[in-house]
Amino acid sequence: MCLAVPGKVIEVIGDDPLLRSARVSFGGVVKWISLTCVPEAGVGDFVLVHVGVAISVVDAQEAAETFKYLRMMGEMDGIEVPAVAEGPP
Repeated sequence: MCLAVPGKVIEVIGDDPLLRSARVSFGGVVKWISLTCVPEAGVGDFVLVHVGVAISVVDAQEAAETFKYLRMMGEMDGIEVPAVAEGPP
């Protein structure tokens, strides 16, 4: 089964929409991810990532809900879930 996993953008590199990439944190595990499909993504945003490519920007609440389901499936064992805001500030 293939999953898209939420991660938090911590750094963006590049200006060209086709070449932009980001360092994305997945509960402390940081990976370089392509932002080609989500040119609007920026530092602090949560993105859904599939096979090294961010496929959509999601709000913090949706990211938290996805983490909850992954935890229920046993897919988050040993991974620290990033803190997400509860509702608007």
